[in-house]
Amino acid sequence: METTSAKTSITVETTVNAPVEKVWQFWTAPEHITQWNSASEDWHTPSAENDPRTGGKFKSRMEAKDGSVGFDFEGVYDEVKPNELIAYAMPDGRKVKITFAGNGHETKVTETFDAEGTHSDEMQRAGWQAILDNFKKYVEAN
Repeated sequence: METTSAKTSITVETTVNAPVEKVWQFWTAPEHITQWNSASEDWHTPSAENDPRTGGKFKSRMEAKDGSVGFDFEGVYDEVKPNELIAYAMPDGRKVKITFAGNGHETKVTETFDAEGTHSDEMQRAGWQAILDNFKKYVEAN
């Protein structure tokens, strides 16, 4: 008997009060990624590398501030359209698509990602949304 497992896709979004060009810069520049890429105050991203072009790679080191745990979040870009779209694959094959919809001084950022099987969908949604909320807060404060 064959079994099929359909991947669950989860979507998170926010509207950033900034033009799409600024949102794109803060999303893709390593010096900015290290400032916003965490889901809670007890985590941080001490280093980030990014080559935002089709076929390019990225890697962010995410760690608990107390040093107890950490991991590399990385992938390869399948498609990059500056100020519009980023699509990438993670090493485990899961896909992520991020759209940037600029409208004057506002930009809607929508992220859709394939869920992994270890944590609940709600936990994953909450974690990715927290990072996106942190991004919005960082962009708007700078």
